[in-house]
Amino acid sequence: QVQLVESGGGLVQAGGSLRLSCAASGRTFSSYNMGWFRQAPGKEREFVAAISWSGSSTYYADSVKGRFTISRDNVKNTVYLQMNSLKPEDTAVYYCAANQGVYITMDFRQYDYWGQGTQVTVSS
Repeated sequence: QVQLVESGGGLVQAGGSLRLSCAASGRTFSSYNMGWFRQAPGKEREFVAAISWSGSSTYYADSVKGRFTISRDNVKNTVYLQMNSLKPEDTAVYYCAANQGVYITMDFRQYDYWGQGTQVTVSS
């Protein structure tokens, strides 16, 4: 079992940057693919980015490609989401999640464990 705790959210102006972190407990973190999702009020949960267990493969939603970067440190049991050039439409609660599948996926139903979320607010 994996427990996930996100941090790093906050209020930032449009064009600014934030770095989210997701710390995982458990000795099997390196066997999980990891993903970031977000959910804005009144909207469905949305895929943001995913990274394979080894870190060799990444995948991004078109809306964040070129602005966000997902990475992981399997020694520190942490996955990161560097967010640059933030826009007001990036405002949401951001969640990290763990998936033990063979391939990384953007389907939230394939993720087994979730964090509690961290709020990101981008002002115009």
